[in-house]
Amino acid sequence: MRQYLYILFLACILSSCSGALKGVKSKSAYSQKMVENRAMKTFNTNRNEQQLAKAHWDYVPGLVAYSILKAWEQYPEKQEYYNIVKAYADYCLKGLDTVHVKESNIDDLAAGKILFTLAKEEQKKGNVADAKRYKDCATFLRNKLKFQHSRIGTAMPGAGGFFHKGIYPNQMWLDGLYMGPALYAGWQDAYGKEEGEAANLQSWDDIAHQFKTIHQFTYDKDKQLNYHAWSADPTDENSFWANKTGPYKGCSPEFWGRGMGWYFAALVDVLEVMPHDHADYKNLAQIVNQVAAGLARYQDKSGSWYQLLQYDDSKKADGKGDEVAGGIYNKCDHANYLESSASAMFTYAYLKGIRLGVLDGGDFLPVAEKAYSGLVKNFIREGENGEINILQSCASAGLGPLKDISRTGTANYYLCGKDVTVTQNEGKAIGPFILASLEYERKK
Repeated sequence: MRQYLYILFLACILSSCSGALKGVKSKSAYSQKMVENRAMKTFNTNRNEQQLAKAHWDYVPGLVAYSILKAWEQYPEKQEYYNIVKAYADYCLKGLDTVHVKESNIDDLAAGKILFTLAKEEQKKGNVADAKRYKDCATFLRNKLKFQHSRIGTAMPGAGGFFHKGIYPNQMWLDGLYMGPALYAGWQDAYGKEEGEAANLQSWDDIAHQFKTIHQFTYDKDKQLNYHAWSADPTDENSFWANKTGPYKGCSPEFWGRGMGWYFAALVDVLEVMPHDHADYKNLAQIVNQVAAGLARYQDKSGSWYQLLQYDDSKKADGKGDEVAGGIYNKCDHANYLESSASAMFTYAYLKGIRLGVLDGGDFLPVAEKAYSGLVKNFIREGENGEINILQSCASAGLGPLKDISRTGTANYYLCGKDVTVTQNEGKAIGPFILASLEYERKK
């Protein structure tokens, strides 16, 4: 029955069978449509419905808020956009200048990206108290990462790399580069000069080190893709999913779309603010070009990308599941599918990378334009009442730890895992769609 319902749901999404969901009506200012008819109303965070003004401090509402704030920067007459993001920040801060974050949990930091703009704007308005609270909170989050977050030890490969989370010792995931180092870079851009030249330079060195480390260990030169995660200690029981031998020792088995989406977006965001004369600027620019070239190779004819990047929809889970510790997990025969959050992140990163000049428009603009067209055609549906929906997102995915041995990182897991369901109006797709649309609209 569960399998039947899944197939029916997926077929419904693909054919837009819901009476409330019609074909796309307009291609104008999709950023505003998504902000006003979805992001500012309700969206999902791992299948849980949220309203932004009273959402919890988390990377998903934070991503939605960040995208709305970017829309306000591009369309400053939309003051209501700024107001709801400020309301979200104030709800989470509760009059204080810190938020609760778990120890060495890199996901808990990303929402802080909204604080730089809020602090600057409130200072400009003369609201010194709120401006200080926002800056202090941003500094708290950055310092939590820089000085307190667990890192890979000096005697191990990848020494100095940030753990994805404390429960994943000596592991780096592609997702984490968007959550931590990109926030770190935003702080350095906004406030780094206050530290003094030497300390600011050291921080940029640290940020670049994170990208160079994960790329060194996860980039498959033949397939031109990055594995979702890497463990510096693949013998650790929490890294049961990791490759135990070369050539990609410590890597997880598959190339996950949204994982690479987080990574690609983090690269262009950091390159936007990184000093161009820094010794590693060219290294990160080279990495982003490798990522862009690899993803272009796997773009579907529709313009979008699949949940599992190296396959098309002929790839199915094997129906046998994964045997781990005597149990069988992730058993189904679901097919690989075009996935909206990864496709939106890639579209955003291509368009922004071209605008910044770190990606060559001659090589990648056709990829980006095809991607945006596919994004709208494949995933966006508008209702009669103006409601807008974004379909076909992976709810969540991860690897381990030992207490969750079903998260194996196999193709079976990414297609059948208990937490890897297909959903719609997921914040992890809404935010990147808004960001991609803003980039598309500003080039027109």
